[in-house]
Amino acid sequence: MTTETARDDDSGRRQEGRSLAQWFCLLVGPTLILVGLLGFLAESRFDTAAGGDPGALDGHDFIIFEVNGWHNVVHIATGLLLLLGVARHALAKTVLIVFGVAYAAVSVIGLIDGKDVFGLFPIDRADNVLHIVLAALALLVASVSTRDRADARVRSTGDRRRASAVRAESSVR
Repeated sequence: MTTETARDDDSGRRQEGRSLAQWFCLLVGPTLILVGLLGFLAESRFDTAAGGDPGALDGHDFIIFEVNGWHNVVHIATGLLLLLGVARHALAKTVLIVFGVAYAAVSVIGLIDGKDVFGLFPIDRADNVLHIVLAALALLVASVSTRDRADARVRSTGDRRRASAVRAESSVR
């Protein structure tokens, strides 16, 4: 069973269902928004590691993840970014690439530093693992989502059918 099912819209044009990239955006986007909102229950302060004091930035645990106000805002913002991708397949793929590269960068910084990212939001091992998984999945889904090829096949098939119909109509005259 495929996530890319075809159907006709009211104008008779062939419409494709959501692509894998769009489904990823639709499922992960609201999840990140919810996590960001719920994270404010665990920690809503917007502390930073200003002045270079490595111990100045301590978040609170939300389940097993360390969060603060900035971390929660990042989750909400990236969730909203993913929701933008739900509208169109090409946009979903672009959003997933941006999201995946950003989360990969955060993962690398988190692995190197081990305590925070840019002195803005605290991280721990669980955060690092989650960021790596999200980055890898986003980039993988962006690379395997096949809507572009499916759209080309539908356009190609539709063009041949229209050309055949025109030839048949002109031969009747």
